[in-house]
Amino acid sequence: MIVFFDLPVLSMENRRDYRQFRKYLIKSGFLMAQESVYVKLVSNQGAADSVVDNLRKNKPSEGLVQVLRVTEKQYQKVEFLVGENKTEILDSDERIVVL
Repeated sequence: MIVFFDLPVLSMENRRDYRQFRKYLIKSGFLMAQESVYVKLVSNQGAADSVVDNLRKNKPSEGLVQVLRVTEKQYQKVEFLVGENKTEILDSDERIVVL
């Protein structure tokens, strides 16, 4: 899932709503792809529906928030025309957890 948002930050209340929404996204497992664009991998359509319902409950009162559902295969085809892929996800042996 990809969430795009454009929120006003003109007043103190607007800035508070922006911070709260961004913190909600991070707390909910979204990762920042770029400013105002967050992504999250969900396991199935039911989970995606639940995420959208929760986004509706936590959306700010003003601004624009959009959700795009794409498959993992489609997302893997993202092309970087300028810049490089930066990720917080470890893709090596460092990510192994021993219990």
